[in-house]
Amino acid sequence: MSVAAYSDIAKKPNDLLTRDFFHLSPASLDVKTKADNGVTFTARGKSSPKDGSISGALEAKYSDKSGIALTQSWSTSNAIDTKFELPPLIPNLTSNVATNFIPSSGSTNAKLSLTYKQPLFQSNAVVDLLKGPTFTTNFSFGKAGVIAGGEVSYDVPGGRVTNYAAGLGYGAGNFAVALTAVNKLSIISAAYYTQATPVVEVGAKATLDTKSTSQVNVELGAKYTIDATTSAKVKISNTGLVSLGYLQTIHPGVKLGLGAAVDTQRLAEPAHKLGFSFSFEA
Repeated sequence: MSVAAYSDIAKKPNDLLTRDFFHLSPASLDVKTKADNGVTFTARGKSSPKDGSISGALEAKYSDKSGIALTQSWSTSNAIDTKFELPPLIPNLTSNVATNFIPSSGSTNAKLSLTYKQPLFQSNAVVDLLKGPTFTTNFSFGKAGVIAGGEVSYDVPGGRVTNYAAGLGYGAGNFAVALTAVNKLSIISAAYYTQATPVVEVGAKATLDTKSTSQVNVELGAKYTIDATTSAKVKISNTGLVSLGYLQTIHPGVKLGLGAAVDTQRLAEPAHKLGFSFSFEA
């Protein structure tokens, strides 16, 4: 088993504070089915909170036993995405090529991604083949629950570093903490997570953008697992925004999510949000 990726250094608190809150879209639908020949089809749709317009995408994925996988999707914005995953070129090294094509404008993009994993080390590199090209690489290494990592973006034609970030975390059993600094180390976040009881999870995150403000933004969240099929979440921020989420598996493969966000600073104004999500997999 490899050490966690750099992007997952703060995964537990981030998941608690961001996932399964359904108010960001008034309605969303996700349907996933698998054909007899192994092709997986996924249809996604959601409504815009601004004007109620519907956006969506249809995706098909095929993979074989050798490790080759092809994924293609076509969205309502007329963007065609293709991802080709290759089997390991050498032990512990995986790769994929992802392209994006917009027929209406002729815009094309292609990225090559390489990931290398070892028990104590993991690294990922992404090369934007058509823009720049630009090169982004991240790495992480860890032992005994401690994980550290960083990320660097490099503009090849310009010969300059365009962005960099770093992170440090520690996890043991039902407890995890993380400190990250992104956007050239200008946005600093400290996050905390714990499984307080078998059915209650608690987490918090404090973020400071050193370039734009001296105020620290704080979020506090909790999840309560009602039973094996049902959970509820709540999140409160220092700006007075209270977010609620409810997720229930109403049948194997069928999930219903309900969400709400209440701006306690503007109770008399139409600043509150409601949303629901329906997910089906067969």
